[in-house]
Amino acid sequence: MPALPLCSRLPLSFDPAQLASLLAAVPEAAWHAHFNTGNYVGGWSGAALVAPAQAPTPLAPPGRDETVIETALLRAQPGWRAVLAALPGTARSARLLKLAPGSRILEHADPDLGDADGDLRLHIPLQTDDAVEFCVAGRAIPMRVGECWMLDLSLPHRVDNASPRDRVHLVVDVRRGPALLAAIAAGLAGTPAPQPARGERELARFRDAVLADPARMRALAELTDPSAFRVAVLGEAAAMDYHFGEDDLAAAMRRGRRDWMTQWIV
Repeated sequence: MPALPLCSRLPLSFDPAQLASLLAAVPEAAWHAHFNTGNYVGGWSGAALVAPAQAPTPLAPPGRDETVIETALLRAQPGWRAVLAALPGTARSARLLKLAPGSRILEHADPDLGDADGDLRLHIPLQTDDAVEFCVAGRAIPMRVGECWMLDLSLPHRVDNASPRDRVHLVVDVRRGPALLAAIAAGLAGTPAPQPARGERELARFRDAVLADPARMRALAELTDPSAFRVAVLGEAAAMDYHFGEDDLAAAMRRGRRDWMTQWIV
């Protein structure tokens, strides 16, 4: 089986006005706080359309062979069925996920989505903003309302809503199959190249500045304690007017502190 790409914008799209109309009709009572409280800061909530028949919480994803059913929300708003029916495969989970203004989904990975015969996750933005940044493996994915994206979320990913309004996506898990894999492959040619995240860009600029300053480079390279290293880097960055946060730095360190530091210790 060919390797899964980081992302692919599938060759199908949805009418933004229709999506907005469906979203506006979702009652406030349908939204529930996301159960994974350790993975976000601020407000992250959802409303399920397709869920496990015996879901322990309204937003829980299904197990591999678990029976799934339409929720009361989908039965009350059958217009969502046309969106789900247009996807290349059967929805095993479908949730409206809302990230409140100023909120962040912290970097994490969903390793079950990397299983060779497991589900793949599709994102259809319903409401978003240029100030929303969705990063996978340090790359910002430029998703727009009405588009449909496959993202390899077995990789580390995070979301930052720096906008003044809710970011809402329809998130659908679809079992891998020939139709879905063909749509992913067909979408690659038209997929905009993901760019480094804002924090990644600032980190790169900071690193270049440190490389140009041997004394500063040695001082940081001598810090073998990760906590002391983080504090020193953030302090130096702030003093030098580079704008990235602790989350950006921690993510970069997780992706390979040894490789990063090797460029400094020469």
